Amino acid sequence: MKTNVICSGGLDSVSLAHILARQGALARLTSFDYGQRHRKELDYAQACATRLCVPHHVIDMRAVGAALTGSALTDDIAVPDGHYAEDTMKITVVPNRNAIMLSIAYGISAAQGDDAVATAVHGGDHFIYPDCRPQFTQAFDAMQRAALDGYAQIALHTPFVHRSKADIVRDGARVDTPFAQTWSCYKGGAQHCGRCGTCVERREAFDLAGIPDPTPYEDPTFWKQAIASREAI
Repeated sequence: MKTNVICSGGLDSVSLAHILARQGALARLTSFDYGQRHRKELDYAQACATRLCVPHHVIDMRAVGAALTGSALTDDIAVPDGHYAEDTMKITVVPNRNAIMLSIAYGISAAQGDDAVATAVHGGDHFIYPDCRPQFTQAFDAMQRAALDGYAQIALHTPFVHRSKADIVRDGARVDTPFAQTWSCYKGGAQHCGRCGTCVERREAFDLAGIPDPTPYEDPTFWKQAIASREAI
């Protein structure tokens, strides 16, 4: 099966790429420049494609991203600190981002003769990202089957949609994913900040998975405070 992986350069999508590469199913990576706060993650996606010897499509969506206003990932709005499950994290939602990206990835896969498009959405995303939930991925899969009926048969592969980020760390470790060569932090500094939602989630995932986290953080202990605060609610 030839699979096109939507790759942000983050831990989840890079792990998925390595898993599929080990299975002999990885055809290409597709990444998106939608005017996000920094391009560091795209560099990590390119490094992943080079490492796995597959084509890397980088789609320029900056004009589209400029119209998707109101998110801390695209506008001059401070990225909040804390756990992903907190209401403050809703400011990191980019409206309809996954639906737009998936549509483009499906078009690329139809043109290139792929069998599947894969995305690393997972159970931890369900709190605040509606386009990461099973209801969305199932409906999107059905919509794309209708959109390509008679032209191409492409499946939507979402192996983590009912699983946790800790599961992704465990699965990624089994195929020797170089976690240090992934980027999660929304702030895009010299190191992972250790305080934004995705940094907290990343550090917690390694802890729950029982696997050493190779990531240097500017604030390496904040994640415990964020989790404790969330559990106290």
